Amino acid sequence: MTRGFLTRRAALSAGAAGLGALAAGFLPGRAQAQTAVTLQLSWLHSVQFAGSYIARQNGWWQDLGLDVSLAPGGPNAPVEPPVVSGTALVGISAADYTAAAVAQGAPFRIIAVAMQKNPFVIASLPGNPVNAPADLPGKRLGMAIANTPVLSALCQLNGVDIDTIEIVPTQYSAAPLLAGEVDCLLCWETDLPVAMAMQGVESQTMLMADHGYALHSQTYIATEESLATRRGDLVALMAGEVRGWETYKADTDAAAALTVEMFPDAGLDLETQRLQAQRQVPLMFSDLTDRQGFGWWTDETVAENTETLALLGHDVTPDLWDRSILEEVHGG
Repeated sequence: MTRGFLTRRAALSAGAAGLGALAAGFLPGRAQAQTAVTLQLSWLHSVQFAGSYIARQNGWWQDLGLDVSLAPGGPNAPVEPPVVSGTALVGISAADYTAAAVAQGAPFRIIAVAMQKNPFVIASLPGNPVNAPADLPGKRLGMAIANTPVLSALCQLNGVDIDTIEIVPTQYSAAPLLAGEVDCLLCWETDLPVAMAMQGVESQTMLMADHGYALHSQTYIATEESLATRRGDLVALMAGEVRGWETYKADTDAAAALTVEMFPDAGLDLETQRLQAQRQVPLMFSDLTDRQGFGWWTDETVAENTETLALLGHDVTPDLWDRSILEEVHGG
């Protein structure tokens, strides 16, 4: 370990000290009976969830009376079933997945929003850039066919005829773009563009959220029953998340280093994790979160989300979002 690494780790341990006494009368350092709960992550371990790792590493949930397990997600580990069954108290999902589950009878509410901007982008190369939706007609767009509703929504929001775009089914890889087989890719800001950067390839991205595609991502979901009967646990869990993510924001390099250290068998590359951590910041933090706190949303952003969800085929009402837990965490 370098001296700089140790200094960053010390900063993580110090954390956002002012957030320590947020949950239902709990005080940091006070001995608490430990209630075992599970936070179900939406994907495999990576810096995408580093705020949670920071909270766990520093014992902040223990200070609030919780013994939190972080269950990784993945292609064979969907978020919704363990939350419905009560195996997990909270899951990390996205508004469209939650809306689809609710339509099938799942009693979910969104209780916090980690990504203020949806991470979907159109990635291209500087020699043939896509700077705006109006640049898409005539382009060969590499994407998974399953994401056609996403592209359709973007086109409808921006008056673009989707039939003028040549959709090329591709695996989730930057290779088709680099080989000249496509002109651009539909992907996340934090993965394929990062992978290209690590290969020394400059790319540019058009963030779909900047062109009307409003869809909350990396959202925290809980059941109505948990909101009614386990509010103290929910407040404590989210208080730890808030503290962890605020600490992450203060030093993303330290958050990346901690992630790699905690999961040595996950095949994580430190430099890749550092770049991903940096690129997450403008997606997760904004003027709104600076004013109101991590995870916040407004009635206006909910209205924008319901419009986008309607284009994706999901009919939802604003009561899908419940801000009462965050209001307790952030002191009203």
